[in-house]
Amino acid sequence: METEAEKNIEIWKVKKLIKSLEQARGNGTSMISLVIPPKGQIALYQKMLTDEYGTASNIKSRVNRLSVLSAITSTQQKLKLYNRVPPNGLVLYCGDIITEEGKEKKVTFDIEPYKPINTSLYLCDNKFHTEVLSELLEADDKFGFIVMDGQGTLFGLLSGNTRNVLHKFTVDLPKKHGRGGQSAVRFARLREEKRHNYVRKVSEVAVQNFITNDKINVKGLILAGSADFKTDLAKSEMFDQRLASKVIKIVDISYGGENGFNQAIELSAETLANVKFVQEKKLLTDYFDEISRDTGKFCYGIEDTLKALDLGAVETLIVFENLETIRYVYKDAENKEVVKFAQPEKEDNTLAIDKATGQEMDTVDEQPLIEWLAENYKNYGATLEFITDKSSEGAQFVTGFGGLGAILRYKVNFEQLVEESDDEYYDDDAGSDYDFI
Repeated sequence: METEAEKNIEIWKVKKLIKSLEQARGNGTSMISLVIPPKGQIALYQKMLTDEYGTASNIKSRVNRLSVLSAITSTQQKLKLYNRVPPNGLVLYCGDIITEEGKEKKVTFDIEPYKPINTSLYLCDNKFHTEVLSELLEADDKFGFIVMDGQGTLFGLLSGNTRNVLHKFTVDLPKKHGRGGQSAVRFARLREEKRHNYVRKVSEVAVQNFITNDKINVKGLILAGSADFKTDLAKSEMFDQRLASKVIKIVDISYGGENGFNQAIELSAETLANVKFVQEKKLLTDYFDEISRDTGKFCYGIEDTLKALDLGAVETLIVFENLETIRYVYKDAENKEVVKFAQPEKEDNTLAIDKATGQEMDTVDEQPLIEWLAENYKNYGATLEFITDKSSEGAQFVTGFGGLGAILRYKVNFEQLVEESDDEYYDDDAGSDYDFI
């Protein structure tokens, strides 16, 4: 099962893809968006595309007709690579896009979503339709609901806009008024015992529904109810501590059951939207705490962060999700790799000049640093966390610390590392040089 960090990287990749797809524009209606759900039949979609090809042959505009037919053919070719639809479905984008230079360029993307995509779509337009991928991001986090009142309890799950009732049971609790001839004290004791057993049962069923293989399977829990039961449950020692730590809100509702579940979702909408925000704030608060206590177990900026990575000292790598720095790799006269970094707007020819010889070096590779980190962070034994600049902490991290930093496993003296280095280059074991611009 993939970890939270790996899932976040998948999400980041989808976000990045959506951004580039949304900006693409074509001539006429030659951009095809095709979404096939998990149990779709490839053969049926191939047949539909063949039918579309026949229809498109009647388009009056010659230029548009040719590009639509070409896009349909590309889509069919891409589909031929699949014997069956991948487990989570398949998303295809094919078409001719206009580049910044005004030239036409044929592009095809095939995406296997990281979770099931239960929509079917076929559209020919002058842009790609990415709503399906956006929904995939929104519907990512699962939240558990325990709706508890005097009549019974419902256990529900909310993921994006999809709600599921996992389990529900009813309960028959004695009312507050006594029966004639019964001792009030004895009656109160029986009533208390019944309530106690009810809370115990809810605690047990909560573990069955929200804990899988000793791990909590939801991002957060919402307790809802019309009486004091929900608060009793939250305070109860019988309520599993792992679940208690995941309670993000307790809400008062007017009804129980499914109506209560719907009402609880409405009342906690704002809290659910803020969960990612809260996690981000917590991570950055821990990071700033290391800095304010001057523990030495932190670093920021490209130079120090990459040195710490090479040393295997990075525990958590923190990266701004829109970091623009580009990583260039060159080969110098001695056939040694030289790695340099620059902002896209600072790109110039002097980057490729070998300082020792004054000669231009061969470019071996060029890619955004954030992509390189996403592909390689595991090799250094680190975890990778993406953050936004939407919280005050996030904005401070981006503007004050350059949007790249790390919490370290142990203290690293960066000044000493610089002194040990022969010149302004930083030599790593692999014999490549880093140059920071």
